[in-house]
Amino acid sequence: TEIGTFEPDLKPIPILSAGEVGYIATGMKDIRYFTVGDTVSDKEDTPPLPGYKTPKPNVFATFFPTEPDGYEALKIGLNKLAMNDAALVFTEQRSNLLGSGFRCGFLGLLHMEIVQERLEREHDVSLIITAPTVEYKIIKTNKEKLTIQTPQEMPDPSEIEEVLEPWVRVELFCPKMYIGSMMELFQSRRGQYVDTKYLSESTTLHENMQYINLLYDMPLASLISNFFDQMKNLSSGYASMEYTMIDFFPVDLVKVAVLVNKEEIPSLSFLETNADARSRAIKLLKIMKDAIPRQQFQVPIQAAIGAKIIAREDIRGFRKDVTAKLYGGDYSRKKKLLEKQKKGKKRLKEIGKVTIPQEAFLAILKT
Repeated sequence: TEIGTFEPDLKPIPILSAGEVGYIATGMKDIRYFTVGDTVSDKEDTPPLPGYKTPKPNVFATFFPTEPDGYEALKIGLNKLAMNDAALVFTEQRSNLLGSGFRCGFLGLLHMEIVQERLEREHDVSLIITAPTVEYKIIKTNKEKLTIQTPQEMPDPSEIEEVLEPWVRVELFCPKMYIGSMMELFQSRRGQYVDTKYLSESTTLHENMQYINLLYDMPLASLISNFFDQMKNLSSGYASMEYTMIDFFPVDLVKVAVLVNKEEIPSLSFLETNADARSRAIKLLKIMKDAIPRQQFQVPIQAAIGAKIIAREDIRGFRKDVTAKLYGGDYSRKKKLLEKQKKGKKRLKEIGKVTIPQEAFLAILKT
């Protein structure tokens, strides 16, 4: 074991006193055996210093390599990053459409973007990233408590007593002229107004432009869903923000299942508030209708909450002119051929499986 300071190179010293910043070399290779805030002592049974809480990830996303042979490089890259980033957690996950990947947990959106950039730049890994999600707490009717991150983990609604979602306090800075647009954006994302502060011109970055400080409380799920891009667009790039976790609060949450030809596609299911589930489902199905190739038969695309269908689109099948070889005006012969075609397509629809190509799935993920 060695202790020392940075000057800027490592310089061993015999003792580190209170208030000094230095290093300790233990010889251990895996940083996961240590966490930030641990108490280090050369005596046994030393009580740990109080006041530190282990950081818990609150934003989750799944990373897939764009090519199947990139899995090992992604695994090695995540393991190397985790050696220097104790807050990064990940577990292996398998998708029928995208292959093997890793479900990763982050402290926030910025943390996720940093990990993504380092994987792509330092480890030359090209990534497919699913939309970020948050962790929900569920209290079941038998009083059992559990946490979920994906729709597949959602219990049956009859077993759920209450669902809790994480909320954050957002502190947003923008020029006064954009206050109306920013407040409308917060309200559209279930934000609750807290306070407004007007900053003096001497404290702003731009002359002759008064800035305001808006405080709102809002669900973390609403914040990580394209909020930042909309904020920048509505403020012409002037607005900036930061946020802190508050607590978990009740939410009317439902699982929306997506069915293609009456077969559920688990990878496309999502969690949403009951009030917004239908509008989000309609938007998703319209994108799917354009992305999925046409089949020989009509393909229904549906969104359902339990047994209730809340949205539907249809992909029209190809139509072959079976009467093209007929001559004359024998209508009964034409009718017989059209009925035969109709029965054949009905049978195809009953036994046919619709394959969603990866390109279509990626187009859906980007929404």
